[in-house]
Amino acid sequence: MSADPTPVSDSPFRSEPSARDTAPQFVLPLVVRIERGAPPARTDALETAARAVLTILGDERSAGEGEWAGAMRDWQDARIRKVVRRARGAEWRRAEALPGITVTGKSAEVRVYPPVPLDGWPKDLARLQVSGTDLDDPEPPLDADSAAAVLWLNPDLGMSAGKAMAQAGHAAQLAWWELSDAERTAWQEAGFPLAVRTADPARWSALTGSGLPLVRDAGFTEIAPGSCTVVADHPALRREPYRSGGPAATRSE
Repeated sequence: MSADPTPVSDSPFRSEPSARDTAPQFVLPLVVRIERGAPPARTDALETAARAVLTILGDERSAGEGEWAGAMRDWQDARIRKVVRRARGAEWRRAEALPGITVTGKSAEVRVYPPVPLDGWPKDLARLQVSGTDLDDPEPPLDADSAAAVLWLNPDLGMSAGKAMAQAGHAAQLAWWELSDAERTAWQEAGFPLAVRTADPARWSALTGSGLPLVRDAGFTEIAPGSCTVVADHPALRREPYRSGGPAATRSE
């Protein structure tokens, strides 16, 4: 298990400027495998990326005196940035050789790595493409299981698959922070069941005002600053008094 969640008042995602902005900045790299003839389905890639973030958060190497713990602390002391790059063939094999964790979905493979300085990417990751990563769903995704976590995407925003994967990862991390140790353990032992779905437009306003963790984008790429991108809905977060509070406004990078 990782350390206790960052208090909301000191969230690395919050909109107000803070000391986190002047701290050395780190990024959590994620690489999605996209072979030319067999790309993964978009929704599966988003869900796999979210589980990859949760997997490294819950990994024993990320906690205490673990080999990744220092990098994880440095990353969480600043803004919580995530960047998704794509790889295929020999690129993917080189990416897999670097220390990290590969998480596999139904059709998607995503490898997550311990955080690196913004300007200190390993060579084999730095050369990978980051822009233009887009995917499609061959069939509409099934309705989400209400007994599992659901990361609800803003229906009014168009995001590339790479951007949406990072946003889903942000939302999953916010849900993780809000859970108790027992709830985190149960989620982890179950394999981090979750779904990523686009919210019904008629329901989006209620979701953003529900008090559930809400990701706001910093506006560095693709969408306007302050845009609400994802609401994280986990069964344990539907309890009172959690839902009685105001919206947990946060900010992603």
